[in-house]
Amino acid sequence: MRTVAETGSTNADLLELARGGTEDGLWLRAIRQTAGRGRLGRDWSSPEGNLYASTLVRLRPNDPPAASLALVAAVALQETVSTFLVAGICQGTTDASETLVLKWPNDLLLADAKLSGILLERADNAVIVGYGVNIAHHPDLPDRATTDLAAHGVVVEPAMFLDILADSFARWIGRWRTEGIAPVRERWVDCAHPAGTALTARLPDGSGIDGLFVGLDTDGALILRLASGERRVIHAADVFLL
Repeated sequence: MRTVAETGSTNADLLELARGGTEDGLWLRAIRQTAGRGRLGRDWSSPEGNLYASTLVRLRPNDPPAASLALVAAVALQETVSTFLVAGICQGTTDASETLVLKWPNDLLLADAKLSGILLERADNAVIVGYGVNIAHHPDLPDRATTDLAAHGVVVEPAMFLDILADSFARWIGRWRTEGIAPVRERWVDCAHPAGTALTARLPDGSGIDGLFVGLDTDGALILRLASGERRVIHAADVFLL
């Protein structure tokens, strides 16, 4: 695990290291980022006090499909945040009624507000999994509510948070490699909004689809039931709760 005071993007740095032969399992954390990125090329706000970290996964011949690493990344983060929320509830600083749910493919919502971003990028057999977690601050976004852990009574240093996250990620990668996608998908669905939740999917071509959440297919794609009764499988989209 490496920490730098400042960089443009931990994902970009790890992509370069991966091309140079860096081995599986390295984590890189930045105290500050100057060019953080979200999905679809969006800028990611990076004030000091939040977590900005990426890890390298080297794909092996018998690994499940690389796209399913999005589910691995999500369940590891949900497990980590849940650990700190439970601690806050026990200490009386966090409201036990606040919900923590996953939204496809890897957004984590706390009290219906976006808490984090996860960005996966690939170069040959290397997949970079990048995390941005709102620990002490959160940006104001025009199209969705956002929050941070401090706003919910959880005070934790990014380095400590990453220690727990790295352990959780390693456990889930181990299960993904030895047991396949099934246990990861099952955990993801258990931590997601309930079946029947109304969602809208904004597709890469700009069109939108409204439907009810059914679950995930065997590869981890989103399944929506449309008003017509048709089931639509979504492989790439921005998804919002209705």
